[in-house]
Amino acid sequence: MLGFLKLSAIGFVVLTVVYVCLSLYSRSVRRDKLEAQWDEEGMQGDRDAFVEAGLKDYDGSLRRKLILGVYVVPITLIAAIIYFTNFH
Repeated sequence: MLGFLKLSAIGFVVLTVVYVCLSLYSRSVRRDKLEAQWDEEGMQGDRDAFVEAGLKDYDGSLRRKLILGVYVVPITLIAAIIYFTNFH
């Protein structure tokens, strides 16, 4: 049981690091796309306000929620492996 708790704690830490890195990368890509859109369309006004408004929209988007799959997929896979190994 103690081994399982250690594995769970280490797994949670690793998944959290992966989640944070993936989240920061995705947000950076979105920021770059918004800045490129501003440059291509030659918009007038405050560029930073446009980018921040776009990032606020991104925060509520489906893509941001899908990144939580970093937690869901491995945990589901490990649970399935444990179930089929022990009970099937």
